[in-house]
Amino acid sequence: MLRSSLLNAVCLSLALSSPLLAQEVPEDTGLLTLEAPNEAAPVELDLAALKAMPVTEIETSTVWTDGVTRFTGVALSDLLADLGEEGTVIHAMARDGYTVEIPVTDAVPHGPIVAYEMDGAPIEADMMGPYWIIYPYDSDEAYRTEEIEARSIWQLARLTLAD
Repeated sequence: MLRSSLLNAVCLSLALSSPLLAQEVPEDTGLLTLEAPNEAAPVELDLAALKAMPVTEIETSTVWTDGVTRFTGVALSDLLADLGEEGTVIHAMARDGYTVEIPVTDAVPHGPIVAYEMDGAPIEADMMGPYWIIYPYDSDEAYRTEEIEARSIWQLARLTLAD
Protein backbone atom coordinates (compact mmCIF):
# COMPACT_ATOMS: atom_id res chain seq x y z
CA MET A 1 0.00 0.00 0.00
CA LEU A 2 2.83 2.40 0.87
CA ARG A 3 4.59 1.60 -2.42
CA SER A 4 1.37 2.39 -4.35
CA SER A 5 0.90 5.69 -2.46
CA LEU A 6 4.51 6.66 -3.03
CA LEU A 7 4.24 5.84 -6.74
CA ASN A 8 1.06 7.93 -7.02
CA ALA A 9 2.75 10.84 -5.26
CA VAL A 10 5.76 10.69 -7.61
CA CYS A 11 3.51 10.53 -10.68
CA LEU A 12 1.45 13.47 -9.43
CA SER A 13 4.59 15.46 -8.71
CA LEU A 14 5.94 14.78 -12.21
CA ALA A 15 2.62 15.70 -13.79
CA LEU A 16 2.38 18.98 -11.87
CA SER A 17 5.92 19.93 -12.82
CA SER A 18 5.31 19.23 -16.52
CA PRO A 19 5.93 22.34 -18.66
CA LEU A 20 2.67 21.70 -20.49
CA LEU A 21 0.68 21.75 -17.27
CA ALA A 22 2.64 24.74 -15.98
CA GLN A 23 1.05 26.93 -18.67
CA GLU A 24 -1.82 29.09 -17.58
CA VAL A 25 -5.08 27.36 -18.46
CA PRO A 26 -7.62 29.86 -19.79
CA GLU A 27 -10.85 30.33 -17.87
CA ASP A 28 -14.14 29.35 -19.47
CA THR A 29 -15.20 32.89 -20.38
CA GLY A 30 -16.63 32.28 -23.85
CA LEU A 31 -13.86 34.49 -25.19
CA LEU A 32 -11.30 33.54 -27.80
CA THR A 33 -7.97 35.20 -27.02
CA LEU A 34 -5.63 36.05 -29.90
CA GLU A 35 -2.02 36.92 -29.22
CA ALA A 36 0.58 38.15 -31.68
CA PRO A 37 4.24 39.08 -31.17
CA ASN A 38 3.85 42.77 -32.07
CA GLU A 39 0.59 43.39 -30.23
CA ALA A 40 0.85 45.20 -26.89
CA ALA A 41 -2.04 43.22 -25.43
CA PRO A 42 -4.00 40.13 -26.42
CA VAL A 43 -7.20 40.62 -28.40
CA GLU A 44 -10.27 39.00 -26.89
CA LEU A 45 -13.14 38.11 -29.19
CA ASP A 46 -16.56 37.03 -28.00
CA LEU A 47 -19.12 35.16 -30.07
CA ALA A 48 -20.69 38.38 -31.37
CA ALA A 49 -17.28 39.62 -32.60
CA LEU A 50 -16.61 36.31 -34.36
CA LYS A 51 -20.07 36.36 -35.97
CA ALA A 52 -19.36 39.89 -37.24
CA MET A 53 -16.42 38.55 -39.25
CA PRO A 54 -16.85 36.88 -42.65
CA VAL A 55 -18.76 33.62 -42.16
CA THR A 56 -17.41 30.36 -43.55
CA GLU A 57 -19.26 27.04 -43.64
CA ILE A 58 -17.82 23.57 -44.03
CA GLU A 59 -19.87 20.44 -44.58
CA THR A 60 -17.77 17.45 -43.65
CA SER A 61 -17.72 14.24 -41.70
CA THR A 62 -15.40 13.91 -38.71
CA VAL A 63 -14.16 11.07 -36.55
CA TRP A 64 -16.00 12.71 -33.61
CA THR A 65 -19.45 13.18 -35.15
CA ASP A 66 -21.98 10.99 -36.94
CA GLY A 67 -22.41 11.56 -40.67
CA VAL A 68 -21.83 14.86 -42.43
CA THR A 69 -22.09 17.93 -40.23
CA ARG A 70 -22.35 21.59 -41.23
CA PHE A 71 -19.86 23.72 -39.27
CA THR A 72 -20.14 27.50 -39.26
CA GLY A 73 -17.39 29.85 -38.15
CA VAL A 74 -14.53 32.09 -39.18
CA ALA A 75 -11.80 30.93 -41.54
CA LEU A 76 -8.49 30.65 -39.73
CA SER A 77 -6.98 32.62 -42.63
CA ASP A 78 -9.45 35.49 -41.95
CA LEU A 79 -8.56 35.53 -38.24
CA LEU A 80 -4.86 35.80 -39.03
CA ALA A 81 -5.48 38.46 -41.69
CA ASP A 82 -7.51 40.43 -39.15
CA LEU A 83 -4.54 40.35 -36.78
CA GLY A 84 -2.31 41.74 -39.53
CA GLU A 85 0.62 39.80 -38.15
CA GLU A 86 3.00 37.30 -39.64
CA GLY A 87 4.42 34.18 -38.09
CA THR A 88 5.19 30.57 -38.84
CA VAL A 89 3.22 28.72 -36.18
CA ILE A 90 0.01 29.10 -34.23
CA HIS A 91 -0.01 27.75 -30.68
CA ALA A 92 -3.60 26.74 -29.96
CA MET A 93 -4.74 26.10 -26.40
CA ALA A 94 -7.95 24.54 -25.14
CA ARG A 95 -9.70 25.38 -21.88
CA ASP A 96 -8.32 22.19 -20.33
CA GLY A 97 -4.72 23.12 -21.17
CA TYR A 98 -4.37 20.87 -24.22
CA THR A 99 -2.08 22.60 -26.71
CA VAL A 100 -1.19 21.95 -30.30
CA GLU A 101 0.93 23.69 -32.91
CA ILE A 102 -0.69 24.55 -36.22
CA PRO A 103 1.56 25.70 -39.05
CA VAL A 104 0.48 29.08 -40.42
CA THR A 105 0.59 27.41 -43.85
CA ASP A 106 -2.62 25.56 -42.82
CA ALA A 107 -4.47 28.91 -42.72
CA VAL A 108 -5.51 29.01 -46.37
CA PRO A 109 -8.79 29.86 -48.10
CA HIS A 110 -11.06 26.77 -48.05
CA GLY A 111 -8.95 25.43 -45.18
CA PRO A 112 -9.69 25.17 -41.45
CA ILE A 113 -12.17 27.34 -39.61
CA VAL A 114 -12.77 28.28 -36.00
CA ALA A 115 -16.28 26.86 -35.77
CA TYR A 116 -18.87 28.20 -33.36
CA GLU A 117 -21.91 26.33 -34.70
CA MET A 118 -22.72 22.74 -35.66
CA ASP A 119 -25.76 22.22 -37.89
CA GLY A 120 -26.98 25.72 -37.04
CA ALA A 121 -26.75 25.39 -33.25
CA PRO A 122 -24.04 26.83 -31.00
CA ILE A 123 -21.36 24.33 -30.06
CA GLU A 124 -21.98 23.64 -26.38
CA ALA A 125 -19.09 24.60 -24.09
CA ASP A 126 -19.37 21.35 -22.14
CA MET A 127 -19.00 19.38 -25.35
CA MET A 128 -16.59 20.56 -28.05
CA GLY A 129 -17.25 24.29 -27.81
CA PRO A 130 -17.68 27.02 -27.72
CA TYR A 131 -14.97 27.08 -30.42
CA TRP A 132 -13.51 24.19 -32.39
CA ILE A 133 -10.92 24.20 -35.17
CA ILE A 134 -12.37 22.16 -38.01
CA TYR A 135 -10.65 21.20 -41.24
CA PRO A 136 -12.64 20.33 -44.38
CA TYR A 137 -11.72 16.66 -43.99
CA ASP A 138 -13.91 15.42 -46.84
CA SER A 139 -12.60 17.95 -49.37
CA ASP A 140 -9.02 16.69 -49.54
CA GLU A 141 -7.37 13.41 -48.58
CA ALA A 142 -4.46 15.43 -47.12
CA TYR A 143 -6.84 16.54 -44.33
CA ARG A 144 -7.62 12.95 -43.32
CA THR A 145 -4.52 12.24 -41.25
CA GLU A 146 -3.88 11.76 -37.54
CA GLU A 147 -1.66 14.86 -37.61
CA ILE A 148 -4.52 17.03 -38.88
CA GLU A 149 -6.95 15.41 -36.45
CA ALA A 150 -4.59 16.35 -33.60
CA ARG A 151 -4.73 19.99 -34.77
CA SER A 152 -8.52 19.94 -34.61
CA ILE A 153 -8.58 21.34 -31.12
CA TRP A 154 -11.94 21.77 -29.43
CA GLN A 155 -12.89 23.96 -26.46
CA LEU A 156 -10.46 26.42 -28.06
CA ALA A 157 -9.61 29.35 -25.80
CA ARG A 158 -6.39 30.88 -27.11
CA LEU A 159 -4.46 31.27 -30.37
CA THR A 160 -0.91 32.60 -30.14
CA LEU A 161 0.98 33.49 -33.31
CA ALA A 162 4.73 32.93 -33.11
CA ASP A 163 7.80 32.91 -35.35
